[in-house]
Parts: sequence; C-alpha cells; structure tokens
Amino acid sequence: MDTQSWKEMARCFDFQGHQIAYWTGGNEKAKPLLLVHGFPTCAFDWAPTWEMLGENHRLIACDMLGFGLSDKPKGGFGDPANPKGYSIHWQTDIQTALLDHLAVRDFDALVHDYGVSVGQEMLARQESGFGFAELGQCLFLNGGIFPDQHRPVTMQKIGVSPFGFVLGALMNRKGFGKSFSQVFGPSTKPSEAELDAFWEFISHNGGNTITHKLLHYIANRRTHKARWEAALVGAQDRIGLINGALDPVSGRHAYDKWREVLPFARAHLLPDVGHYPQVEAPERVAAKALEWLDG
Repeated sequence: MDTQSWKEMARCFDFQGHQIAYWTGGNEKAKPLLLVHGFPTCAFDWAPTWEMLGENHRLIACDMLGFGLSDKPKGGFGDPANPKGYSIHWQTDIQTALLDHLAVRDFDALVHDYGVSVGQEMLARQESGFGFAELGQCLFLNGGIFPDQHRPVTMQKIGVSPFGFVLGALMNRKGFGKSFSQVFGPSTKPSEAELDAFWEFISHNGGNTITHKLLHYIANRRTHKARWEAALVGAQDRIGLINGALDPVSGRHAYDKWREVLPFARAHLLPDVGHYPQVEAPERVAAKALEWLDG
C-alpha cells in the first residue's frame, strides 16, 4: 500500500484538543485487534500486514500524539516530570479514547517498539483494575520490554542527552536513512522508496524536529520497570513475543531475557530479521500472530 492510499484511509478524532489520526479495516464482524506502532515511525508500519491480519480481525490503529499524521505539539504532552517530553501514560490514554470513540469492548493487541511500553501500561492498568478490563491477548514485537536489555543506537543516545534538540534540528532524509537502516537485518534493509515513505510521515508537520521529545519514553521505561515487568509476569498465559533476532537494539538478547523472565509466555524467534519484523517479514509475522490469536 502506498502512502497516498494510506493517507486517504485516515480519519481523525479529538483528544483533549489535539487531532489524532486513526485507521480501521479488516473484518468488521471479527474481534478487534489494536495495533500500536513504534518510534520514530507511525501506524503505516502496519500496512505490510494490514490485509493479512484483517482477514480474521477488525483492525484499529492510530498515530500517537507526535507521530505520523497526528498533531505534534512542540511543547511535549502529558509528562509532569518532564513537561517538554511526551508521556507513555498519555499515549495509553489515547488508546482508551480511540477504543471508546469506536465503541470497542473486547479486543486483543499487537504492539511494537515504543508501543511495547503502551502495551505494558495497558496490562498494568488491567492488573490494578484501573482500565483495559477487556484486553485479551497482547502480542509484542521487538522493543525495550526490559530496560536493562535495551541497546540504544547513536540517534537515541544523542536524543536523550542535554543536546537532544540538535538531533531534530539537524535530522534530514539522508541522515535518517543511514541511521534507521542500521536496525534492520542485513538482508532485509529498507529500499530507498521505503525510506522515503517512512520519512514522509516522520517529517510531516515538522515531526522530525520533536524527535528528542518523543525519546522521553526511555526514561518512562526505567521509572516504571518493576510495575510493567510485573504486569507481564501476571499475564503469561495470554502474551507472546515475536522477535527479530538481528535487531541491534532489542534482538536475540531481549528474546533470551523474555524466555528467562517469562517461562510460561509464548515466544517465537525470527533469526534473519531485525527491529521491524512486521516490515521485514510481514507474512511470517502475520502468520504467527494469527496462529496465536486464533488458536
């Protein structure tokens, strides 16, 4: 699916004065599947798996605040500890608002990268009785599920430093393509056309200039480590990890940690792909996700 077709499918709803772009599709009579994207990209990451996942599920996805086609407030959003950053808790509230907007009740979720923190927060709220009571299965793709296993790339290290604003000011299509390609598998790197598509959404409405603000999710992960990991332990019978082994950020080492901490949870390793398995190996990701969701 090309970017123009994806944009034409978008709808919007209001979240506390901000416009959030969202998509629905697939089998409208089937159980909803909430798709939560990663950093620094957007819901377009799900386009390669959209039709396959949609055969058996009603699909729901949005661009979180600061990403893709959604509003990108320059001052950050919802993080009292760091008012210039963006909060995972507020991004999770956006998922609640989206589900309410669509009158969705029972649902499953598939989450990636930045979205794994949203997924963990959803599970934590469910466990404590403060929301997401009707979340069923939650499937994870590569991401910083365990903060001690997260190996940031240079772009992330710069972004969380006191000089993080320089990252947004200097980021351009060429530099982005070089850095972003490093997290893909050696045989599954994005083409120039694919990089153009990623950049089109990242840079939409100046989004590349707030990249460092979005990176505050790394601090959120450290702060909520114990609570978020405990939520996973308590949900082992209905969670699973599909992991690209060649991801330098959260690859085989993160998969091994998952198996160690969550011995009763499902796990599937893709040995030849990197950080974006739904883009690098969409057929295999969709097949395994559907096997778990519908089994």
